Amino acid sequence: MAGKQALNIVKMKKMKKEGIPLSMLTAYDYPSAKIAEEAGIDMILVGDSLGNVVLGYDSTIPVTLDDIVYHSRAVARGAEHTFIVADMPFMTYHSSVSESLQGIRRLMQEGHVHAVKLEGGAEISDVVKATVRAGVPVLGHIGLTPQAVNQIGGYRIQGKDEADARRLMEDAKALEQAGAFGIVLELVTEEVATAISKELSIPTIGIGAGRGCDGQVLVYHDLIQYASPYYSKRFVKTYADVGGLIRSSIEQYVSDVKGRAFPAEEHVFSTDDRVVEALYGKAKGQSQEQAKEKVESRS
Repeated sequence: MAGKQALNIVKMKKMKKEGIPLSMLTAYDYPSAKIAEEAGIDMILVGDSLGNVVLGYDSTIPVTLDDIVYHSRAVARGAEHTFIVADMPFMTYHSSVSESLQGIRRLMQEGHVHAVKLEGGAEISDVVKATVRAGVPVLGHIGLTPQAVNQIGGYRIQGKDEADARRLMEDAKALEQAGAFGIVLELVTEEVATAISKELSIPTIGIGAGRGCDGQVLVYHDLIQYASPYYSKRFVKTYADVGGLIRSSIEQYVSDVKGRAFPAEEHVFSTDDRVVEALYGKAKGQSQEQAKEKVESRS
């Protein structure tokens, strides 16, 4: 978007203070990123959710660092004036701080993103601190953390009891203290998400975490129902049925090809009769069209 200036982490904190919600959307390629930027989105997340919605996996766990780097580059080309965050995928930031920083370096230098997102709470605070010290903004992610879905027993709502609510609050504070510029709260009860948002000085971005967060994020393919089949989710509002439109358009194309309705007159190009004559030749007393049909019948 011409003239648009990308947000930065200072502006985001100011928006929280002023009560201005942040809008965030995932994107995984050039056209989706470009359209999101043109629509005025504040931030784009190159999420490891690409494993589910683009690569056909049943979870985010198989997504690799190479996958995120590849898709981040495409998104960065499409959204040159938007703040872009990329996910560090499964097990790329848990073995050592040094190894974690190597992967983060790749996302920044090769993926051309502005920040990275790390799933987890207090247990990853050392990596968050080191990343921030290295000059890389970090977006935290607590609540339902899809990379740990096998450990937490599936896609369950978080913060439903006092102990879980206390854990989430402690994790959020640990991430803030470690230097995270914001935190995604996923599938957290509205009351707990609101309490966390009020307690922190950094913005919270909710997905299935209710109305008290400082911003919201949705998956691109959920927002426009770009899937087959599409499974509705309680915490998602869909704004179009793009998948249905694409399917019906392709069905019509197939029908037109089979019925020879496409290409029609307006889709073809014609040339001078002399060019056709040079290509096909013309027998005495034979029309140009007859000569052409004769040659075509042999092919």
